[in-house]
Amino acid sequence: MQRGEPFVIQDVELDEPQSGEILVRIVASGICHTDEAVQHQFIPTPLPAVLGHEGAGIVEKVGEGVTEFKKGDRVGISFAFCNTCTNCRKARYFVCKNLNRINFGGIQPDGTTRLHTLDGKDLSTFFGQSSFAQYAVVNQNHAVKIEYDDVDLAVVAPMGCGIQTGAGAVLNRLRPEFGSSIAVYGCGTVGMSAIMAARIAGCSQIIAVGGNEKSLELAKELGATDTVNRKKVDDLVKEVKRVSLSGNGVNYSIDTTGVGNCVRQSLGFLDFDGTCVVVGATGDISFNVQNELMGDGKSLVGVIEGDSIPKLFLPKLLDYYRKGLFPMDKLMAFYPFESINEAQAASDRGECIKAVLRME
Repeated sequence: MQRGEPFVIQDVELDEPQSGEILVRIVASGICHTDEAVQHQFIPTPLPAVLGHEGAGIVEKVGEGVTEFKKGDRVGISFAFCNTCTNCRKARYFVCKNLNRINFGGIQPDGTTRLHTLDGKDLSTFFGQSSFAQYAVVNQNHAVKIEYDDVDLAVVAPMGCGIQTGAGAVLNRLRPEFGSSIAVYGCGTVGMSAIMAARIAGCSQIIAVGGNEKSLELAKELGATDTVNRKKVDDLVKEVKRVSLSGNGVNYSIDTTGVGNCVRQSLGFLDFDGTCVVVGATGDISFNVQNELMGDGKSLVGVIEGDSIPKLFLPKLLDYYRKGLFPMDKLMAFYPFESINEAQAASDRGECIKAVLRME
C-alpha cells in the first residue's frame, strides 16, 4: 500500500523463517487505528508495506533454534522488540530502546525484511508480523502459545495490541487501589478493555466518557458504573467531576483518543494527586503546568502496549475471558479478509468497535 490509499490484496514473496523465527498461517487479524495512522503516515513507516499487527494463527514451520513452538501450535502475535537492549534484558520489552525502529521501521529485529514484491523489491514489515496476510514470518519471542483449543483465534487476535494496551494500562501500570475511581475517555477497543480491567481490579467507580450512545450502553454492560456523553455537555471536565464520587474528580484517568485536547480534558478529570495515562498516538498539546498538573500533584504518563509482557499477560487475560470476567468478544465484529477496506470503514463510522478479519 501507499500513503492514504485503500488496502490492496496481492501476491508477494515471503522468505522462509530464519533462526529463531516461525512461519504462521494467519487465521485472523484485528484492524487497529495504528494501522490507519501508518496508512496516512501520521506515524511514518516506509511504504509500500504490509500492515496488520494483531495477528493469530497456526504455526506451519519453525526455523533453526526454535524450541518453544512446533508445527500445529495455535499462537497469538504481539509487538516486536530487540531482546538485547538493557530494557529488554530487564524483561521490560514494552520500552525496548529499539521498539519504534523495529515496529515502525519496516524491519525485523535483525534489520531485514522477509517480504518482497514478485519482482524482488523489498516490502516493509510492520510490528514484526504484517498480519494483513495469509502467512507471516514472526520471531518466536513475539508469539504467544494459545493453550485452549476452545478459544476462537479470531477472538485472540486483537489481544496482541489494542486489548492488552487498555487492560494493561490498568492492571500493569496503574494498579488502582481497591475501591478507587477511574475515568476512561474513549469507548473503542482500548477504552473498553480498560473498563473491563478496572472492574476486575475492584474500582468502585468507573466512568466511561465518549460520544456514541450505543458504545456507552455497552460500556455499562462491561463494567462502567457511570457514563458521560461528551456531545451532550457544555463543560466535559466539570461534568465528569460532578459525576465523580468525590465531587472533585477521579483517582485515575486514561485517554485512549489520541487527541490533544482530549488528553488535556482527561488530565482535568483528576482529583488532587491523580494519575492520567495516555495510550494513543497524540500530537501537540499545550497546557498550564502549574494550574493543570504540578499544582495539584498530578501525574501524566505515557504507557506503551499496556506495560505488557505478552507471554505472561495474554494468558492471564484469556483466563479471565474463559471465566466470563473479561468478555472481549462483545467488542468484535468479523469480516472476510477481502472486505478489509469495508471493515476499516465500518470501524471508522463507529458501526463496530473492533473489526476483525478472518483469513479463511
